[in-house]
Amino acid sequence: MTSTAATDATGQARRLPAGRKAELAAYVAEIGQVTVAELAERFDVSPDTIRRDLDQLDTDGILIRTHGGAVSLSAVPRPDTGLDVRVRLQAAAKEKIGEIAAGLVTDGSSIMTNAGTTTLALARHLREHRELTIATNSLRLPAEISPKVFRDLYVFGGQVRLSAQATVGPVSFQLAPAAGDVDIRCDLALVAVGAVHAESGFSTSNLGEAAMMAQMMERASRVAVLADHSKFGRRLFAQISDLSRADYLVTDSAPPADLARALEAAGVTVLTPAAGD
Repeated sequence: MTSTAATDATGQARRLPAGRKAELAAYVAEIGQVTVAELAERFDVSPDTIRRDLDQLDTDGILIRTHGGAVSLSAVPRPDTGLDVRVRLQAAAKEKIGEIAAGLVTDGSSIMTNAGTTTLALARHLREHRELTIATNSLRLPAEISPKVFRDLYVFGGQVRLSAQATVGPVSFQLAPAAGDVDIRCDLALVAVGAVHAESGFSTSNLGEAAMMAQMMERASRVAVLADHSKFGRRLFAQISDLSRADYLVTDSAPPADLARALEAAGVTVLTPAAGD
């Protein structure tokens, strides 16, 4: 059997890279989110060695490399976790959700969508659509969607949240400073949420974002909520709405029994990938 330890000049055992990386990966999985400095101290190696280990583990798909550290693939992102990290969590599930949600959008219609990694997946799957009017608070979406897709693209103003690459403010526009807000309506709101609970409905971690999502829902003829299975059974700080406000829940797998019953009672149609996808 090959040993993962060797002896240095002082006679002390040291871990070879393969063994250290295995322990490092296990530690990140346990803690969830760590820094290079913390790992260098824990494993008694240089920060550059830790960076190389993290780069390799990221390439191998074992963890997610971040600026200054790493995050576990299974970690639930904190509210301030950067978008570029969150976009890689549940990535396959979000792509499936984006594809299904895009199927609800008809050419020539008007849609509103909020910022988030799941709605960025939606934007990618809208590439064959045409003549859409899109309104969003995402600062990233305009760069992700082809100009061929939309007739008009609007971004809501407000406070900029850099970690989310989004604005937080009223769901409204002004034609002129003295004209007041223009009433806006859309055919479909596609809203990605942070949590789906049988009793408390849809919620998210930021109060301002929750208010924006609720306003988008109120201004839509139909509402599709987007959430992968990791959001089921959770409650976050700010409620967005009751389950009954949604017409559809677009997700990657069937909800657990209690949530499925609550959704059915609320009149929500659950859309999941076809068997075998």
